[in-house]
Amino acid sequence: QVQLVESGGGLVQPGGSLRLSCAVSGMIFSTKTMDWYRQAPGKQRELVAGISSGGTTTYVDSVKGRFTISRDNAKNTVYLQLNNLKPEDTAVYYCRTVGTLGRIYWGQGTQVTVSS
Repeated sequence: QVQLVESGGGLVQPGGSLRLSCAVSGMIFSTKTMDWYRQAPGKQRELVAGISSGGTTTYVDSVKGRFTISRDNAKNTVYLQLNNLKPEDTAVYYCRTVGTLGRIYWGQGTQVTVSS
C-alpha cells in the first residue's frame, strides 16, 4: 500500500523559513519523480516544485530562488525547503507521485501559514 505522509508545516512570520518533509512507503521511491503542490483557499492546486529520479529539479516562477526541493533515497523522503516566505505562500502543501499504471498518489497535506 502506497503512503505519502507530509510534515513540517506551521505558522511563520514573513521572511521566515520552514522545511517540509514527505515520507513515502509502499513503492520504489528512488525510481519516482516527486512533486510538491500547494492549494490556497479559493484557488486551484498548483505545482510548486518537482524532482526527478535523477535529481533534476523544476520550480514554478513564483518560488524560484526561495524554495529548494531535494530527496534522500535512503530515507524514502522528499523535502521542500521554504525560505523568505511571503503571505501569498500560505496554503496547504501536498506531495504527489505517480505509481504503476499511472495511478496518482497524494499525501494528506500540511498547512503553511505566513502571517505577522
